[in-house]
Amino acid sequence: MIKPIAIIAGEPNSISSEIIFKSWSLRKLYTHKPFMVIGSVKLLNLQKKKLNFKIKIKEINNSFSLKNLKNNELPVYNVDYEQKKPFQKISKKSNKYILKSFNIGLNLIKNKKVCGLINCPVSKETLFTNKNQGVTEFLSKKIGIKGNEVMLIYNKKLSVSPITTHIPVKQISSKINKKILIKKVKTINNFYKDNFNKKPKISVLGLNPHNFSRLNKAEEEKIISPAIKNIKKMKIKVAGPISPDTAFVFNTKDKPDVIVGMYHDQVLTPFKTLFKYDAINITLGLPFIRISPDHGVAKNIVGHNIASPKSLIESIKFFNLIK
Repeated sequence: MIKPIAIIAGEPNSISSEIIFKSWSLRKLYTHKPFMVIGSVKLLNLQKKKLNFKIKIKEINNSFSLKNLKNNELPVYNVDYEQKKPFQKISKKSNKYILKSFNIGLNLIKNKKVCGLINCPVSKETLFTNKNQGVTEFLSKKIGIKGNEVMLIYNKKLSVSPITTHIPVKQISSKINKKILIKKVKTINNFYKDNFNKKPKISVLGLNPHNFSRLNKAEEEKIISPAIKNIKKMKIKVAGPISPDTAFVFNTKDKPDVIVGMYHDQVLTPFKTLFKYDAINITLGLPFIRISPDHGVAKNIVGHNIASPKSLIESIKFFNLIK
């Protein structure tokens, strides 16, 4: 049985509605499963008018069926939210609405009504009280698997994964250890095997420039190299530690499927330079597929109708690639 994708509208005063409208308007140009939106019908109608989209919105509820998702109206599972103007300043006022939208999405997953979740961008700074938390960490904690989550920024040519995510740089060294590194590489390997029937080539980066530190027992020596040695015994195709400054310069023979870095910007900065918006953010380790576009709320262009829907469209298309 085909199940639809649930798209959580995310931060209401961001580019989320714009990329949703564009993805819906372009839906006949790409192959996809049926999809629905979880958000405020009233607000989306206000934003639709402001952005001058001529699409129709259809309100649905928990009793929706595939039949009423397959017409020319954008299906929206309504979440009550009072806002009289289409776009306002991002603030904590929308937190209750966003969290309720996530709860509805998780309930739809629990009741096997949808095949997975896509969440549009949220403002981590205003939504989460823990400033080091993102949606990846929030969802893993919410469903009781904290510590098992893995962030994978996916592109079919190359993907990247940071061992630590939204933490200050000064904390990175204390947050990496052999156990975590082994667990996360295993999760990535299993994801590729389960969904693509493929044993991926995985390159693991060092932490220090050129994999070298004058300190006794640097992280490469005491953590990363021993972890890689153990991972190889599991018959996983892993190499490293690779020097971070040359990791993204490779020939065809040695090209990895995934580069695992020790911290967020170590892999995200070169990756986004290479692929820009042609990428999606997948949370591995959950009992369902969760994806988000690989960009933020873009508050500088909200309401201008110039945002690219490419990453959201790639998120929607991804559900056709996996088993």
